[in-house]
Amino acid sequence: MRTVYRVLAALVAVEVMLQASFIVYGDAGMGKYIEDGGVIDKAGMEAAFESGEAPFSEFMGLVLHGMNGMMVIPALALLLLISSFFAKVPGGSKWAGIVLGLVVLQVTLGLLGHSFPIIGALHGINALLLFSSAAWTFYRSRRVVSDTPASSDVPRERVVA
Repeated sequence: MRTVYRVLAALVAVEVMLQASFIVYGDAGMGKYIEDGGVIDKAGMEAAFESGEAPFSEFMGLVLHGMNGMMVIPALALLLLISSFFAKVPGGSKWAGIVLGLVVLQVTLGLLGHSFPIIGALHGINALLLFSSAAWTFYRSRRVVSDTPASSDVPRERVVA
């Protein structure tokens, strides 16, 4: 179960990296679209999301950012927390809870950022905290090693400081 915990923590970190790629890809495509004479307004964007007809090819980056952030990452973080109760990683549940809490905050900031643009800055900062926490959770799970003491032939586990 420790492997499941470790893989889920790594997947959360990788997904956060993908999120950054998706949003920059979509934003850069939108900038190019506008530079080439295209027009973006709220009605057009909502129609594009609903119809599936992209006004520019990189629009898929915006769609992937939304789907990934609203469904995939929260599901992985929840599974990470559930697996933490069985993985027997010292402090594992605490760190999985921190990751899930940061994911909930990230989704909230992402949704509120549409109404309050300053929250977009907090969304970016929290993404860095989320990535770091998920990477640290992964790293900590790898630090539990098997140790064979000199006085006994029976291996035991310990946490490397």
